[in-house]
Amino acid sequence: MKSAFTLLPDGVRLHLRVTPNAGLDRIDGFETRDDGATVLRVRVSAVPDKGKANAAVIAVLAKALGVPKSTITLVTGDTARLKTLHVSGDPDDLAAALAKLG
Repeated sequence: MKSAFTLLPDGVRLHLRVTPNAGLDRIDGFETRDDGATVLRVRVSAVPDKGKANAAVIAVLAKALGVPKSTITLVTGDTARLKTLHVSGDPDDLAAALAKLG
């Protein structure tokens, strides 16, 4: 099983499955996909138009992890449901915060 996040020296790399146009913004926890990869499910009410959903995802995660939005960057998946984000900060602190989301 592949983890939904990877610890790096400068933070964590986080794999998400995003559902835009949801009724509300929320984090549904970790999910194992059919290919064995684990992702963090995130729902946002924003529409996937001109980066609005991506901005909403970053805002929801920043609030849940207790970090500034500026520490979260989109690595891959600009227009896809499956996204990879990098969260800068102390890897151990971030891993502890992520574990609480599951």
